[in-house]
Amino acid sequence: MEEWKRSIGTLSDEILIKLAKMLDNSTCGWRQLANAVSEQPKFRCSERELTSCSLQVLTAAGSPARTMLTLLAERSCSLDFLLHCLRKMEHQEAVQFLTTAVAEQIQITVQPQSQEAAPGSNVVLTCRASGPPGLGYQWFKGKQEILGESGNSSELVLCPLSPTHQGHYICRISHGEKFVFSKWAQVPCHVISLFPGSVSGLHIIQRPQSQAASEGDTLVLECTAEGNPPAQYEWYHNKVPMPQQKTSSLRIPCVTTAHRGEYTCKVFNLYHEVWSSTATVTIGEPLFVFSKLGIMFFSFATDKVALLIGNMNYIYHTQLCAPISDVHELTNLLRQLDFKVVSLLDLNWQEMHSAVTEFLLLLDKGVYGLLYFAGHGYENYGNSFMVPIDAPVSYTSEHCLCVQNILTKMQEKKTGLNVFLLDMCRKRNPHDDVIVQPGLLKVTANIVFGYATCVDAEAYEVKREDVSNGIFINFLKQRVCEDEKVTVMLDRVAEDMGRCVITRGRQALELRSNLSERRSLTDRIQVSQCSASSSARNLQWAIAHVLPESRYLQFDCGVKVQLGFAAEFSNVMVIYTRILDKPDEIVSCSAQLTDFPEDVDIDLKKSNQESLLEAGCLSLIKEELPSPETHSLYTHIRSLQRLKRELTFTICLHYTYSNMDEEVQERQQVTVGKPLVSKLNLHEPRAAHVSSASSSCAWMTADSSAITVGQFEDLLSLVGPSIARLNTNYRRSIPPAERLSVCLRLVKLFNTVVLY
Repeated sequence: MEEWKRSIGTLSDEILIKLAKMLDNSTCGWRQLANAVSEQPKFRCSERELTSCSLQVLTAAGSPARTMLTLLAERSCSLDFLLHCLRKMEHQEAVQFLTTAVAEQIQITVQPQSQEAAPGSNVVLTCRASGPPGLGYQWFKGKQEILGESGNSSELVLCPLSPTHQGHYICRISHGEKFVFSKWAQVPCHVISLFPGSVSGLHIIQRPQSQAASEGDTLVLECTAEGNPPAQYEWYHNKVPMPQQKTSSLRIPCVTTAHRGEYTCKVFNLYHEVWSSTATVTIGEPLFVFSKLGIMFFSFATDKVALLIGNMNYIYHTQLCAPISDVHELTNLLRQLDFKVVSLLDLNWQEMHSAVTEFLLLLDKGVYGLLYFAGHGYENYGNSFMVPIDAPVSYTSEHCLCVQNILTKMQEKKTGLNVFLLDMCRKRNPHDDVIVQPGLLKVTANIVFGYATCVDAEAYEVKREDVSNGIFINFLKQRVCEDEKVTVMLDRVAEDMGRCVITRGRQALELRSNLSERRSLTDRIQVSQCSASSSARNLQWAIAHVLPESRYLQFDCGVKVQLGFAAEFSNVMVIYTRILDKPDEIVSCSAQLTDFPEDVDIDLKKSNQESLLEAGCLSLIKEELPSPETHSLYTHIRSLQRLKRELTFTICLHYTYSNMDEEVQERQQVTVGKPLVSKLNLHEPRAAHVSSASSSCAWMTADSSAITVGQFEDLLSLVGPSIARLNTNYRRSIPPAERLSVCLRLVKLFNTVVLY
């Protein structure tokens, strides 16, 4: 059903007007359509756009629904997604009309192309269309209808070509009373002079061809012409002359996205002038569609990953309040945009360095990478530094992470977009006089820096009730999901901050960017094939976000306890216990957690609390948690990145019988493996550089002898379905567990990763 993959913009004005009339109502109309299409972020309409639609009723022929359909067409909304949304609204009339209209609509799939040939040769003009059965074709030369069989088929054959065939041709495709016309095709007939000294016509024999290239490639376009006097050439880029390009061959070494666009060549001599056809050049794998306004380009990502770090509990410096809520809110928003998010709180230098190294392993060609940091920071000589929680009182660049060094390593991955959002102060550090020399940056035109404040200024927090927000995130969260170029979105955030009385004159967002393409955080993810590096990224991210499975423990007294888990951040987890069943003779009982390892951070005064807020969980989480009506005890566990061994603790069951006053206790020890980011062992030093994309999952299996049973089971649950094989009459297949075990041994021997 290729016709349903087309954009809404391919529908005729007549169809769009009729469809808009059906949607211009308040009960099941354009507002309900706006809500339905918002399930995909790129089609979500802002309040300003919805207001613009509603104001159309003030004009004589205005239609809010027609404006809404135009907005969707500009964003390349497909017909099948529109039909899906109409069905979701249960608008049966619109569904029936659209289904019939698309089935009956005539859509030209192959347009006739202009051709040049010598007399006596064969010329075939082709025009094809899709639509209802029984389409009729009729060719015209100018205004004159071409009679006979040759003029009533999809192909018009001019054989042998003669000067009488020279002219403009067009094809009409019809079905009943409906018809459409193709584009005009020109057929010139050139007579080459047999006398070299005479003046002959000028015609192009080789035209420039449209092509796609990657940044850094060499672009070559050819245009060759014959004529007397000899032809001269002049190239144009997006209708602007290129003064240095005066030959038949256009050659541009090391192209960037600035070279994207349309190229034409003007060929001329003393007596004639002709133009070549337009060649469209794309750089960086853009996605494009055809509309009534011409070619519209849309960028896409091969993947989207984000690392969010919030440092609050500094050992030797002022503690902060806002990073926990800022990281939590931005995490939820980026996940709506299909980002793979790793969110971490309170990291020391080694943990920050390891986290950034793991983040770099998730990057690859075309991937969108976003790094957000909230905490203490400073800027010296144009370089920005993120301060870890264990930085000494008089810290220098040796104790911090340089953002520009991270950018250099990100560029080595040939990412599609690099976004840095730094919610920190940018005051100069008087203790640091060292001028850091980061690696040389490449010219990639895909870098965006969003600073929460200006140079030599501070970033502030705003406290509301029990929750604090950084001023930057307070405004960013209102705009980050907008389907706009990243720089446009951040410019609007800066304008919003400038209009706020609290921030005016105190804090202003600063934007630095060399982004030349329309790259947006809402861009779709499009992977042409399941590459090894893509599989490694997915596996690496997934294994760092595996929670222990919920468990059911049976005690000797007959009490059944559920042990559940939920993630607040990638290194913060909530464990809850609740009583599922107890004997009638037990009047009261509770299951409390104790004996945690010293590696993790637990406030014992806030453990085993009856609410999440009392347990110290400020960012309330709902997934995988029991309903509020169910009595449960919650324990908040932080700093999982410092867990060196499997997480082991004790469940202590306190209960009282009806005929006894004394409380009885039963204890069970539980081991749940290494949950969430603890599998990455961020407390361990990392290698200085990882070069290949295929090594992006080597961290998981570099030492198979040290892998635990829990880690092996987690890994098996992820890759098992992909490596399982069926039994046959001649042999039994190797079980997935044995396949994975052999693979891990090979990894250790050859230091490579085999992905099935």
